[in-house]
Amino acid sequence: MTREEVVVAIKDIIATIAPDEDLSGLDNAERLREQIDLDSMDFLDIVMELRKLYGVQVPEEDYKELATIDGCVSYLHPHLADKALHCAANA
Repeated sequence: MTREEVVVAIKDIIATIAPDEDLSGLDNAERLREQIDLDSMDFLDIVMELRKLYGVQVPEEDYKELATIDGCVSYLHPHLADKALHCAANA
């Protein structure tokens, strides 16, 4: 998966968790929770979807790395480089 596909994967998972949120104007460098209405359970759901769709285990001490889209890409790209992009809604 390319870095751009990681962005698509993360946004797809967020869209599944928070379907009423408009993700089109997200700033990739700004904290997600400051841009859209995600609570701690939503965040855990995102982590669980990453595991379910891509087999990526994110240890709790690394959750802070997923605060922004850019952080997600930096953290997840090495784990997803050999994976294919899925749509969470179709999984």
